[in-house]
Amino acid sequence: MSKKVNIFTLGCSKNRVDTEVLMKQLVDNGFVVDHESPNEDFNYILINTCGFIGDAKEESIETILNFTQAKEEGSIDKILVFGCLSERYKDELEKEIPEVDAWFGKFELREMLKYMLVDVQPKLMPNRILTTPNHYAYLKISEGCNRTCSYCAIPNITGKHISRSIEDLVEEAKSLVKMGVKEIILIAQDLSYYGLDNYKKQMLAPLMDELAQIKGVEWLRIHYTYPAKFPMDILPVMAKHKNICNYMDIALQHISDHMLGLMKRNVSKIETYNLINEFRKQVPGITLRTTLLVGHPNETEQDFEELLQFVKDVRFERLGVFEYSHEENTHAFDHYEDNIEADIKADRAAQIMEVQRQISLELNQEKAGKTYKVLIDKKEGDYYIGRTEFDSPEVDDEVLISSKKKIQVGNFAFVEITDADEYDLFAKPV
Repeated sequence: MSKKVNIFTLGCSKNRVDTEVLMKQLVDNGFVVDHESPNEDFNYILINTCGFIGDAKEESIETILNFTQAKEEGSIDKILVFGCLSERYKDELEKEIPEVDAWFGKFELREMLKYMLVDVQPKLMPNRILTTPNHYAYLKISEGCNRTCSYCAIPNITGKHISRSIEDLVEEAKSLVKMGVKEIILIAQDLSYYGLDNYKKQMLAPLMDELAQIKGVEWLRIHYTYPAKFPMDILPVMAKHKNICNYMDIALQHISDHMLGLMKRNVSKIETYNLINEFRKQVPGITLRTTLLVGHPNETEQDFEELLQFVKDVRFERLGVFEYSHEENTHAFDHYEDNIEADIKADRAAQIMEVQRQISLELNQEKAGKTYKVLIDKKEGDYYIGRTEFDSPEVDDEVLISSKKKIQVGNFAFVEITDADEYDLFAKPV
């Protein structure tokens, strides 16, 4: 059988990194590998799945079924499925979808490679083939999660938190820079916990300090922090290094003490407000991104109104909302009835996003006439598309730059903001 592989990655950027590691191993062993190619001329289809919440699981199942149909029609030879969904439901899936040739869990990359008769390298990292544009990449600093949030199935999928060493991460970051990467985005299920397992103390600040000193790292960005026992020592490090983006992604989920208790978040309303005040005090001009959860069992109208007021008070620069998904093998599934109707969940999410749209519009319009350094991600139609340090790829605002002169994709440029809407800025080169 020929060695042509097409890999599809669903879910988060942590899955993307797994795909990139896998691609490098396959290419080094003579495979022709593509990522999410629309073409159909492939022998293997590999699907890296997400099993986090209902919508993500449905997308993964639908993707698998689409390819089983293609296999029946004879256009592909083998389907291999790996990642979080198969980690969580492998036994059931093997029975339900027998057309899939093999299922592998999230941590079974080596087993899958051996199935494909690949000579697996002793050390998988730091070797990767980037699926992002060459100028930015994700750096996964740990696996797993030790938190016990009531609604979250991820610890059941990923297991306990396991931090990588600072030495390994510095080595990988340097290899990324050699590949042309200018922006490194630190990811994990929980960055805040980094180091507690292998160093016996929180080590995110020392890690950031080391990475920021690597020549060629022009932007360093952090994703997915947790409010309880937040590592406050990262704030002086952020203020110290100009190449650390003034950007904080912290999933707060709720503000009502009643809900924070039910969600097992181990943080209070007053602690949350104090934390946000410290962010803005110690890192002036910081952009805050958060996610909120509505419709958790027993969320009252008063709880929701408190959350809505929180959004109005804090005026987050970036905000997203999830509707609660009743996930088996979680504390909420075992102890609470899913007693908030779907239309109420949807209405609460819509109300928050309507408030946030107005906040985002006002904050964006305040940028008109100001000059920003942007990283150019791509060109689309008449516009070059870039991002400021306050915007992470794929999830945040974009800067649409109108320019008759060529701007090099992957480089930085200085632009003046000419106009803004809720989620985009418009600019011209300086």
